[in-house]
Amino acid sequence: MHRMLAIFERELRRFRRSPALMVMSLIFPVMQLIVLGYAFGGQVRNLKLAIVDQDHRLPAVKLRELTVAVTANARTFETIDYSDEGQALNDLRNGRVNGVLTIPAGFSERVLDKNQPRVALIEDNTDQFVSSAMIGSITGLVTAYDEPTLQARRATQPRLEIVEIYPYVPYVQYLLPGSTVMSIFMMVMIGGGIIFIDDKARGLHEGYLVTPITKLELITGFNLSGTVKAVMAGSVLMTLGSIIAGLPNPFDPMRMLRVFVVIVIASLALVSMMFLLMVRVSDPLTPRAIFGVLNTLLFFPSGAVYPQQAFPPWMQVIAKVDPFTYIVHALKSLMLKNTGFGAITFDLMYLVAFAAVTMTAATLLFKRTL
Repeated sequence: MHRMLAIFERELRRFRRSPALMVMSLIFPVMQLIVLGYAFGGQVRNLKLAIVDQDHRLPAVKLRELTVAVTANARTFETIDYSDEGQALNDLRNGRVNGVLTIPAGFSERVLDKNQPRVALIEDNTDQFVSSAMIGSITGLVTAYDEPTLQARRATQPRLEIVEIYPYVPYVQYLLPGSTVMSIFMMVMIGGGIIFIDDKARGLHEGYLVTPITKLELITGFNLSGTVKAVMAGSVLMTLGSIIAGLPNPFDPMRMLRVFVVIVIASLALVSMMFLLMVRVSDPLTPRAIFGVLNTLLFFPSGAVYPQQAFPPWMQVIAKVDPFTYIVHALKSLMLKNTGFGAITFDLMYLVAFAAVTMTAATLLFKRTL
């Protein structure tokens, strides 16, 4: 045990002497949380909607007044009047407007006759986020136009009532578990990947192995030191990120304790995985080349950025074996729902088993090079 702890202490001393490395590994995930959280989580606003009114009668004026109300309140779009539909479509193709709402001639007669009055929304569907926002806003506007002024005392159509069991979750909070996993993984890549290969290239591992230190003690010492570094990174981001994202009751002791347990197990699992991947690598350039691919392959299928239900079948298979998936699910359950360990039992069991398998495999595959 004392030989393993000597390796553990040496690795932590080395890490402490690299303050720039510590700062970068802790600050980058915080920047990622802020930039991605507010870049993707905001409501689409200030779009430009061209209106071509070919009717000019009272029902058409009412419809245009509703668009002005949207402009004044939700600010999803601002309206621009066009007299020529061809010019409006040309501006749509050139990106000067985001959509064209055409009120055809005869719209008012159809409204008065209740003969299926229609308007047309021509939208640029190359940007699905802008397109969805525009369609949703105009659909709500037309629905409001169709509602009768006087409601019947007794409803004749079924209505859907929405009940939300949790407070509103902005995207920056939704992204917080994924950013926490990313901070752990960055520290694992640095402390468990690059440093491990650099030490091997300098022959330090051979120096360890001429002493009574065994392969198991060597790998365990490296794993423990890497786990401590990763836990530090994950804990810092968990604390700062909860404040930045505005998480309710960010310092709830029980929730912080549960999250800390998940961070420790997740750190051990990812460090063990990294040593398994690097155990037979000797070229210092190899880990730097594969980290970008590995990051993409693990982070995005995990559901940290987008729900897994939207993935194609082959990506869902990757998500099933991806340890990030279970870490993200556990952190979301604890951070966003404030659940207990009962909700994440399978996640913890998978991560513990994953850590045991990868660490055992790394120990068996480790061999001397001299």
